[in-house]
Amino acid sequence: RQHSARPHTAYIHASAGLGESSTDLVYAGAAAIWENGDCIAENERYQTESGITIADVDFERLDTLRMKDAAYRNCKSDMSNELVIIGSKEDPTDFDRKLYRNIEQHPFAPAKDLDYRCRENLDIPTAGLARRLSHIGCQTAVIGISGGLDSTLALLVAVMAFDRLGWSRDRIIGVTMPGYGTTSRTKNNATDLMEALGITSREISIAAACDQHFKDLGHDKSVTDVTFENSQARERTQILMDVANQTGGIVIGTGDLSELALGWATYNGDHMSMYGVNAGVPKTLVRSLVRWATYNRFEALSSILLDIVDTPISPELIPADEQGNIKQKTEDLVGPYELHDFFIYHFLRFGFRPSKIFFLASVAFRGEYNEEVIKKWLTTFCRRFFMQQFKRSCLPDGPKVGSVGLSPRGDWKMPSDACSTLWLKEC
Repeated sequence: RQHSARPHTAYIHASAGLGESSTDLVYAGAAAIWENGDCIAENERYQTESGITIADVDFERLDTLRMKDAAYRNCKSDMSNELVIIGSKEDPTDFDRKLYRNIEQHPFAPAKDLDYRCRENLDIPTAGLARRLSHIGCQTAVIGISGGLDSTLALLVAVMAFDRLGWSRDRIIGVTMPGYGTTSRTKNNATDLMEALGITSREISIAAACDQHFKDLGHDKSVTDVTFENSQARERTQILMDVANQTGGIVIGTGDLSELALGWATYNGDHMSMYGVNAGVPKTLVRSLVRWATYNRFEALSSILLDIVDTPISPELIPADEQGNIKQKTEDLVGPYELHDFFIYHFLRFGFRPSKIFFLASVAFRGEYNEEVIKKWLTTFCRRFFMQQFKRSCLPDGPKVGSVGLSPRGDWKMPSDACSTLWLKEC
């Protein structure tokens, strides 16, 4: 693990085989292939039959990691011009064109170490928020509670931060702001969750304020366009900011990493806060974190929290259908978050080009999404990612929790007018 991780390389190990000695030592015949600290193939030891251990090493991935690592130094300039190529130059057998490598569907929330990741990814924003609150001497923390996944995770983090500080939970002010698209399911879950956690709950409808705003603008309320939607998001943010001023607190942001990557946020609406606890958490991990927190830290609230986990993801800015159900479903509009999170991970972490991400996604999601669907949403991702950089250039503070981040002060420095032509052409 260490030999492959330190220089960002592949380390291939084959030891002496079973049967080579029985005197003072017995050999196990161990064989393993490691890449940057990860074991990507390993045999079963003490086998009497001959075997072969195969894996595909991703050299482009290693190159990207070396490029990003300031501690890594390329020693090529100190080497002789005469390089010796070890091994055959002929093409290897293609082994029926099978990919000998596991491609994780959910790289931000892999099943093999999900418990550890969830614990870490809850403790990091909790510690960050606790430090921020104590540092600025806040009286309150104000959160807009919608009954959805993101605001639920932000609220749970706030509760854990207040508990850590020994502060009373009633200093957390949860504000529900029903509007034109709010459903009874999300509203009831929001109210029940706040009551069960023992925080201060307020309800401020945005309908009358938005009605007046549309009248002032001369906008027809029956036209549910971007003006109709974004006015609601900005009205909610204004309310939260003013409640924070009124109570000597700060607004806790609820937007997640996936929304930031896609620009799925209203500029100066839900895009803005005073501390964004979910800024480093992609949507697929948000769901896993809420579910993990349910069973490990908030089991008494399981009925509420699990219903929130099962609720369709929606900004609820468009009126509900005739049965009162959510009509505006985010994944129908922008695409499946599990695909976008897959794209985000491989694009940001390793700098892979669209054709490679497409190939990896086709392997990882074989049988779940066909290639046309993957290509459609990959194109959407590339288009939106470049087009929406201006929203990421002015993000509020928020803790990074994993290997990927979009803070303009840290991991991601990109001009807002970066051109996507080459990426879209490859798509």
